[in-house]
Amino acid sequence: MSVSEASILAAMSKVIDPELHVDLVKAGMVKDIRVSGDTVKLKIELTTPACPMKAKIQADSEAALKAVPGLKSFDIEWGAQVRASGGGAPPPGGLLPKVKNIILVGAGKGGVGKSTVAVNLAAALAQHGAKVGLLDADFYGPSIPLMTGLGDKKPVSPDGKSLDPLIAHGMKVMSIGFLVEADQALIWRGPMLHGALMQLVRDVNWGELDYLVLDLPPGTGDVALSLSQSIRAAGAVLVTTPQDVALADVVRAKQMFDKVHIPVLGIVENMSQFVCPNCSHVTPIFNHGGGRKAAEMFGIPFLGEVPLDLKVRVSGDSGVPVVIGAKDSLEAKAFQEVARNIAGRVSAQGAKSMPLPVVQAR
Repeated sequence: MSVSEASILAAMSKVIDPELHVDLVKAGMVKDIRVSGDTVKLKIELTTPACPMKAKIQADSEAALKAVPGLKSFDIEWGAQVRASGGGAPPPGGLLPKVKNIILVGAGKGGVGKSTVAVNLAAALAQHGAKVGLLDADFYGPSIPLMTGLGDKKPVSPDGKSLDPLIAHGMKVMSIGFLVEADQALIWRGPMLHGALMQLVRDVNWGELDYLVLDLPPGTGDVALSLSQSIRAAGAVLVTTPQDVALADVVRAKQMFDKVHIPVLGIVENMSQFVCPNCSHVTPIFNHGGGRKAAEMFGIPFLGEVPLDLKVRVSGDSGVPVVIGAKDSLEAKAFQEVARNIAGRVSAQGAKSMPLPVVQAR
């Protein structure tokens, strides 16, 4: 039996993307089919280079192709094209028109490692090959300059009107900390915060980005409200620690994002457990499992848990995220898993808000 492009498309239409819940053909992920006798070459284009389900998609695709009558061999090329997501057209004003997905990282209270999660999330996505920006929107405690190793460096303006972001670890970075002295306290009211935030969003030359990660200030203040009214966010990630006092604040943060109509992508439990480096004994210093319990209570995804370890603190102080400086550590692998899960959620969120392309056989 001869092999045709139609038979290949029919086989691939039986492979379902577990995040998008649609088949690969309907999702427009099957590209460049080239049939030559009893062999075929094709490309599968994932919706993110950090796809958490690539292994399953690969296994299912290979099984589907092996079942095609007459097909003796096949060669799959893998690629990725991040798609924009988040509620349709951008708000009036056209802010960040070249940024496909904006991910907010927030917490109901301070001290839970929100900035640590934000910088490692951004660095992990960049490691996968995505174009990534990191915006420090925590005006009262900007820690991203230190945690990215940029310190007291200053951004430059190419035209006197806009700023070029600084570059660190393969990502574009901007923070209010680059623009004020390190010992200067910012005593700003809501309108001043809004104005400064809009300048960092509007007047920075972010260029084309797959993901812009925003490190929000803790709590439920003006910054999140300003963002909800000004930009199109793919969603928010809530960071917590396992103890009850932190989880109570997650409830308030979730309610805030619900009120401003920003979808919550899920919950990350930071400082989950301490694993002894000498004997591997696990100690739940701040309890354990509270983040998963909260996710189940809200009916939202649990994105992962990050162990408590000295390497994370050292990496933050040294300006090299742990996913880069200790990439084989348990902590780095945990952050990588969190990043993949978030990328998958963003892709799924985008699939809800736009029609997917359909591939036809030639």
